[in-house]
Parts: sequence; C-alpha cells; structure tokens
Amino acid sequence: MEPIVNEASSTSSKPKEKSYSGYVITGTLAGVVFGIHLIAGPFITPALRRICLPFVPATEEQVENVFRALKGRKGKFVDLGSGDGRLVREAAKRNFTAHGVEMNIWLVLYSKFKTYRQGLSSKATYSRTDLWKHSLKQYDNIVIFGVQNMMKELEKKIIAECKEDVRVVACRFPLPNIEPEAEIGSDVNTVWLYKIPKT
Repeated sequence: MEPIVNEASSTSSKPKEKSYSGYVITGTLAGVVFGIHLIAGPFITPALRRICLPFVPATEEQVENVFRALKGRKGKFVDLGSGDGRLVREAAKRNFTAHGVEMNIWLVLYSKFKTYRQGLSSKATYSRTDLWKHSLKQYDNIVIFGVQNMMKELEKKIIAECKEDVRVVACRFPLPNIEPEAEIGSDVNTVWLYKIPKT
C-alpha cells in the first residue's frame, strides 16, 4: 500500500521566493526624491529666509554697466550674491583681485569650474558664505545685485564696515539714503555708483 502524501503540507513547507521588485521601486523613488531635494534645495531655501535673494543671472548690459561705473578703479573686488560668477570672472579679466560670496553650493561649484576652465583661478575666488556675515573691510569695490527690501539693511552694513575710498555699485535697486555719484543704464539694467560717506 502506497503512503498518502499530503500535498498541502508539502507545498507549504517550501520556502517562498522573495520578490525584490518592491524594494527596487521604493529605493529608486527614494533616490529620485533625495536627488531632487539635493539639487533643488539650494535654489528653494533662499525663499524661506527673512530676506530672499534669488538667483537671477546678470545680463551682458548689466555686467558692462557695472564696469563702466568702475572705470579706472583697481584693487579688491567683491560680488555679494555672486550667482554663477560671471561678474567675478569679468572682474578678474579686468585685473581686479575678485571674490564672489554665494550661499548656493551648486552655484559656487559651477563658478569655480567656469573660472578654472577660463584660467582665472589665480585672480578669482569664491566662498559659500552668508553675505550678512562676510566682512567688507578688505574690499576696494563692492557690487550687489540686491532686492528692494534688503537695501536699507545692506547700506548700514556697508557704512559700518567699508574702508576709505571704497566704491559700491548697486544693481537693480539703489541704496535708499546715499546720493549716487553716477547712474548708468536704464530699466532693469540700471546701476548706481556710490562713494560711501564715513561717519
């Protein structure tokens, strides 16, 4: 007499094959979300600060107007909120010792890469720094592409920190309480040149 085999018990005793497709999909989605956050985060977080300074690239006309304002100047140059570094690189080409201050890590890395590719690394540098915490004492020329609600506070910082004979170029919005030496350009390309009074 043949032994009776219980099919239900024999199949249940076999180990079930694990399905990894769910893990792969979940891991992929998590990686995509993390990647988007990593790349987009530095562009989004300025909007969460008390004073938002978004990245808006300078036009060729704006860049030219800045250096028309600084014609005949030399020495140390700083761009506060340097973005992709185009003003800093142009300053280096014009024999300034140029520095860019920028919070967005991707823009800092891009600026350094472009500067290296153009052979300007000895004259143009960048730091990932909050412009409000960056000292202005060493600079002869200061450029800012600001927004209107930051200009009053920035003016106070410049007056408190800048050295004698500094020149400040404000782009898009003027300083609120100092009379400019010159106004160059029109509309969004306007720049204002200031000699800062010492108190």
